[in-house]
Amino acid sequence: MSDSVAHSVRQLTATDIGLMRSLLDLFGDAFEEIETYTGAQPGDGYLQALLGGDSFFAVAALNGDEVVGGLTAYELKKAEQARSEIYIYDLAVAAAYRRQGIATRLIEQVKTIAAARGAYVIFVQADYVDPPAIALYSKLGVREEVLHFDIKVP
Repeated sequence: MSDSVAHSVRQLTATDIGLMRSLLDLFGDAFEEIETYTGAQPGDGYLQALLGGDSFFAVAALNGDEVVGGLTAYELKKAEQARSEIYIYDLAVAAAYRRQGIATRLIEQVKTIAAARGAYVIFVQADYVDPPAIALYSKLGVREEVLHFDIKVP
């Protein structure tokens, strides 16, 4: 393990396909869903378009060239006002690098990105069975009790 000060945190660009794939591998390992994150990854063109688009972004924490943490997020443009919300979809830090402030630094980078995009809020979900995530998000934001529903697509 290295001291967290040595880690760099940055937004991935359309040229960072290899880093994005490493981030997907990290998510698969951290969430114990290897097949979901690595079994059918999209082609380079898809990832390049995703990273180069304006509604999705990824932020990675790097120890040298190694992805040790990261997140993916979506900008949701609102209809009722000319503004947007940022939704953090996935966030993980490799087990050996946890408790070093990396997740907080990732979210701080999202705050910078959100401000540059004119977003007014960042939101994230946490499962009740994930106390470390709940503790992190409670430290950084206001907790809201909501219900989440998955609606199947025919």
